[in-house]
Amino acid sequence: MPTLEGRFRKRKKPVNGSWRMDETYIKVKGRWVYLYRAFDKCGDTIDFMLRAKRDKRAAKAFFKKAIKSSGQPTKVNIDKSGSNTAALNSINKPLSKEDQIEIRHNKYLNNRIEEDHRFIKKRTNTMLGLKSFRSAAKTIAGIELLHMIKKRQLANNNNYNSVFDKFLSLAA
Repeated sequence: MPTLEGRFRKRKKPVNGSWRMDETYIKVKGRWVYLYRAFDKCGDTIDFMLRAKRDKRAAKAFFKKAIKSSGQPTKVNIDKSGSNTAALNSINKPLSKEDQIEIRHNKYLNNRIEEDHRFIKKRTNTMLGLKSFRSAAKTIAGIELLHMIKKRQLANNNNYNSVFDKFLSLAA
């Protein structure tokens, strides 16, 4: 799946500068792990990352990955999680005042991402269980990839009518 994900990321449409970030949990090998996800205000997926812990280090790694793939946001809406706030503050620290990311805590703006977690939960809960962290990460990457294709985030796909055709264009 990393090959398809890499091909998709090269052809992914640009995202908006206003982000919503949240994490959800998934059971892997009988233990809860955390899936960090970010959207722009239009509902397009920015990035995702599966981590074993929910702490400042994990949140910072997620934000760095998302910023590397999609550019720096102007503002990020997060829940009241202290680890997310601490991670964003540490990213903002070396930046000038004009370049800093605005941090907002408004739970109602994150309703859209909370609804989208249901898509992931629906797919992972019907499985018989994810047996290893590595296989869980690859499975979730595939699920997220398909979901982003369905949300029309793949650029230059006017020649393809169905989601399956778009998926095949990545594999070819």
